[in-house]
Amino acid sequence: MILLQISAAQGPEECCLAVAKALARVQAEAEAHGLRLTLLEQEDGPRAGTLRSALLALEGEAAEALAARWIGTLQWRAASPYRPRHPRKNWFIGVARCPEPTAELAGEIRFETLRASGPGGQHVNRTESAVRATHIASGISVKVQSERSQHANKRLALRLIALKLEQLAERDAAGARAARRLLHHQVARGNPCRVFVGERFEAMT
Repeated sequence: MILLQISAAQGPEECCLAVAKALARVQAEAEAHGLRLTLLEQEDGPRAGTLRSALLALEGEAAEALAARWIGTLQWRAASPYRPRHPRKNWFIGVARCPEPTAELAGEIRFETLRASGPGGQHVNRTESAVRATHIASGISVKVQSERSQHANKRLALRLIALKLEQLAERDAAGARAARRLLHHQVARGNPCRVFVGERFEAMT
Protein backbone atom coordinates (compact mmCIF):
# COMPACT_ATOMS: atom_id res chain seq x y z
CA MET A 1 0.00 0.00 0.00
CA ILE A 2 1.29 3.44 -0.99
CA LEU A 3 -0.12 6.66 0.41
CA LEU A 4 0.08 9.76 -1.79
CA GLN A 5 -0.90 13.30 -0.89
CA ILE A 6 -1.76 15.81 -3.60
CA SER A 7 -1.60 19.36 -2.29
CA ALA A 8 -2.08 22.92 -3.48
CA ALA A 9 -0.25 24.10 -0.34
CA GLN A 10 -0.96 27.84 -0.05
CA GLY A 11 -1.58 28.26 -3.77
CA PRO A 12 -4.59 30.15 -5.17
CA GLU A 13 -7.88 28.62 -6.24
CA GLU A 14 -6.45 27.70 -9.64
CA CYS A 15 -4.02 25.39 -7.85
CA CYS A 16 -6.94 23.83 -5.96
CA LEU A 17 -8.58 23.14 -9.30
CA ALA A 18 -5.34 21.54 -10.47
CA VAL A 19 -5.43 19.22 -7.44
CA ALA A 20 -8.93 18.05 -8.38
CA LYS A 21 -7.82 17.50 -11.99
CA ALA A 22 -4.71 15.60 -10.89
CA LEU A 23 -6.76 13.37 -8.60
CA ALA A 24 -9.14 12.53 -11.45
CA ARG A 25 -6.18 11.68 -13.69
CA VAL A 26 -4.56 9.46 -11.04
CA GLN A 27 -7.89 7.68 -10.54
CA ALA A 28 -8.17 7.05 -14.29
CA GLU A 29 -4.60 5.74 -14.52
CA ALA A 30 -5.09 3.49 -11.49
CA GLU A 31 -8.22 1.99 -13.04
CA ALA A 32 -6.42 1.48 -16.37
CA HIS A 33 -3.63 -0.43 -14.61
CA GLY A 34 -5.97 -2.53 -12.50
CA LEU A 35 -4.98 -0.83 -9.24
CA ARG A 36 -7.16 -0.23 -6.25
CA LEU A 37 -7.34 3.46 -5.31
CA THR A 38 -9.01 4.62 -2.10
CA LEU A 39 -9.58 8.30 -1.36
CA LEU A 40 -8.90 8.50 2.37
CA GLU A 41 -9.18 12.20 3.11
CA GLN A 42 -9.85 15.39 1.21
CA GLU A 43 -9.87 19.08 2.04
CA ASP A 44 -12.21 21.06 -0.16
CA GLY A 45 -10.96 24.14 -1.95
CA PRO A 46 -12.58 27.59 -2.00
CA ARG A 47 -14.75 26.80 -5.02
CA ALA A 48 -17.03 23.90 -5.83
CA GLY A 49 -15.13 21.16 -7.59
CA THR A 50 -11.74 22.19 -6.21
CA LEU A 51 -9.55 20.54 -3.57
CA ARG A 52 -6.91 21.99 -1.29
CA SER A 53 -5.52 18.49 -0.74
CA ALA A 54 -6.31 14.83 -1.25
CA LEU A 55 -4.88 11.78 0.50
CA LEU A 56 -5.17 8.50 -1.38
CA ALA A 57 -4.00 4.90 -1.07
CA LEU A 58 -2.77 2.84 -4.01
CA GLU A 59 -2.62 -0.96 -3.99
CA GLY A 60 -1.57 -3.39 -6.69
CA GLU A 61 1.41 -4.69 -8.62
CA ALA A 62 1.90 -1.49 -10.64
CA ALA A 63 1.38 0.88 -7.69
CA GLU A 64 5.07 1.69 -7.27
CA ALA A 65 5.51 2.54 -10.94
CA LEU A 66 2.40 4.70 -11.07
CA ALA A 67 3.32 6.55 -7.87
CA ALA A 68 6.84 7.24 -9.18
CA ARG A 69 5.38 9.03 -12.20
CA TRP A 70 3.43 11.43 -10.00
CA ILE A 71 5.67 12.23 -7.03
CA GLY A 72 7.14 15.74 -7.16
CA THR A 73 6.00 19.16 -8.33
CA LEU A 74 3.30 19.30 -10.98
CA GLN A 75 2.93 22.30 -13.28
CA TRP A 76 -0.41 23.13 -14.86
CA ARG A 77 -0.11 25.53 -17.77
CA ALA A 78 -3.47 27.16 -18.50
CA ALA A 79 -5.25 30.48 -18.43
CA SER A 80 -7.15 31.03 -15.20
CA PRO A 81 -10.77 29.90 -15.54
CA TYR A 82 -11.69 32.23 -12.68
CA ARG A 83 -9.75 35.40 -13.60
CA PRO A 84 -9.88 35.81 -17.40
CA ARG A 85 -7.47 38.76 -17.54
CA HIS A 86 -4.97 37.32 -15.09
CA PRO A 87 -1.50 37.24 -16.69
CA ARG A 88 -0.36 34.11 -14.89
CA LYS A 89 -0.56 30.91 -16.90
CA ASN A 90 1.48 28.52 -14.72
CA TRP A 91 0.09 26.84 -11.61
CA PHE A 92 2.02 24.48 -9.36
CA ILE A 93 0.93 21.73 -6.99
CA GLY A 94 2.83 18.95 -5.20
CA VAL A 95 2.48 15.20 -4.90
CA ALA A 96 4.30 13.53 -2.02
CA ARG A 97 4.59 9.96 -0.85
CA CYS A 98 3.67 9.64 2.79
CA PRO A 99 6.26 8.19 5.18
CA GLU A 100 6.43 4.49 5.87
CA PRO A 101 5.88 3.72 9.55
CA THR A 102 8.98 2.75 11.52
CA ALA A 103 9.26 -0.69 13.07
CA GLU A 104 8.99 0.87 16.54
CA LEU A 105 5.81 2.82 15.82
CA ALA A 106 3.46 -0.16 16.17
CA GLY A 107 4.58 -0.58 19.78
CA GLU A 108 3.60 3.03 20.51
CA ILE A 109 0.01 2.61 19.34
CA ARG A 110 -3.08 1.25 21.07
CA PHE A 111 -5.49 -0.54 18.72
CA GLU A 112 -9.20 -1.02 19.34
CA THR A 113 -11.56 -2.99 17.13
CA LEU A 114 -15.14 -1.93 16.54
CA ARG A 115 -17.96 -2.48 14.14
CA ALA A 116 -17.78 -0.48 10.95
CA SER A 117 -20.56 2.04 10.40
CA GLY A 118 -22.17 3.47 7.31
CA PRO A 119 -22.97 1.80 3.97
CA GLY A 120 -21.74 -1.68 3.24
CA GLY A 121 -24.63 -4.03 3.91
CA GLN A 122 -24.84 -6.82 6.43
CA HIS A 123 -21.11 -7.58 6.28
CA VAL A 124 -20.32 -4.19 7.77
CA ASN A 125 -22.73 -4.60 10.65
CA ARG A 126 -21.82 -8.11 11.81
CA THR A 127 -18.01 -7.97 11.78
CA GLU A 128 -15.67 -5.90 13.92
CA SER A 129 -13.34 -5.01 11.06
CA ALA A 130 -13.02 -1.29 11.82
CA VAL A 131 -10.02 -0.13 13.82
CA ARG A 132 -9.32 2.87 16.01
CA ALA A 133 -5.61 3.52 16.50
CA THR A 134 -4.27 5.93 19.12
CA HIS A 135 -0.68 7.07 19.41
CA ILE A 136 -0.23 6.95 23.17
CA ALA A 137 2.40 9.68 23.55
CA SER A 138 0.72 12.32 21.37
CA GLY A 139 -2.93 11.33 21.66
CA ILE A 140 -3.31 11.33 17.87
CA SER A 141 -6.14 8.98 16.91
CA VAL A 142 -7.56 7.68 13.62
CA LYS A 143 -10.48 5.43 12.78
CA VAL A 144 -10.19 3.26 9.68
CA GLN A 145 -12.93 1.13 8.14
CA SER A 146 -12.27 1.41 4.41
CA GLU A 147 -10.71 -2.08 4.20
CA ARG A 148 -12.65 -5.34 4.47
CA SER A 149 -10.33 -6.99 7.00
CA GLN A 150 -9.19 -5.91 10.44
CA HIS A 151 -5.56 -6.61 9.52
CA ALA A 152 -5.72 -4.34 6.47
CA ASN A 153 -7.38 -1.58 8.49
CA LYS A 154 -4.63 -1.82 11.12
CA ARG A 155 -1.99 -1.55 8.40
CA LEU A 156 -3.65 1.55 6.98
CA ALA A 157 -4.17 3.08 10.44
CA LEU A 158 -0.46 2.68 11.15
CA ARG A 159 0.41 4.61 7.99
CA LEU A 160 -2.10 7.36 8.80
CA ILE A 161 -0.64 7.77 12.30
CA ALA A 162 2.86 8.01 10.78
CA LEU A 163 1.61 10.72 8.41
CA LYS A 164 -0.07 12.72 11.17
CA LEU A 165 3.04 12.51 13.36
CA GLU A 166 5.14 13.86 10.49
CA GLN A 167 2.63 16.69 9.94
CA LEU A 168 2.74 17.49 13.66
CA ALA A 169 6.55 17.62 13.58
CA GLU A 170 6.42 19.92 10.54
CA ARG A 171 3.96 22.26 12.29
CA ASP A 172 6.16 22.34 15.39
CA ALA A 173 9.20 23.16 13.26
CA ALA A 174 7.27 25.90 11.46
CA GLY A 175 6.15 27.30 14.81
CA ALA A 176 9.73 27.34 16.06
CA ARG A 177 10.85 29.18 12.92
CA ALA A 178 8.06 31.72 13.39
CA ALA A 179 9.03 32.17 17.05
CA ARG A 180 12.64 32.80 16.03
CA ARG A 181 11.52 35.41 13.50
CA LEU A 182 9.37 37.07 16.15
CA LEU A 183 12.25 37.03 18.61
CA HIS A 184 14.43 38.68 15.98
CA HIS A 185 11.96 41.56 15.71
CA GLN A 186 11.44 41.85 19.46
CA VAL A 187 15.08 42.21 20.49
CA ALA A 188 15.32 45.14 22.87
CA ARG A 189 17.69 47.89 21.82
CA GLY A 190 18.69 48.92 25.35
CA ASN A 191 19.65 47.64 28.78
CA PRO A 192 21.80 44.70 27.62
CA CYS A 193 22.65 42.02 30.17
CA ARG A 194 26.11 41.55 28.61
CA VAL A 195 28.23 43.53 26.13
CA PHE A 196 30.76 42.19 23.63
CA VAL A 197 33.19 44.19 21.52
CA GLY A 198 35.59 43.84 18.60
CA GLU A 199 36.12 41.19 15.97
CA ARG A 200 37.05 38.68 18.66
CA PHE A 201 33.70 39.26 20.37
CA GLU A 202 35.30 39.90 23.72
CA ALA A 203 33.16 40.47 26.74
CA MET A 204 33.40 43.77 28.58
CA THR A 205 33.71 43.48 32.34
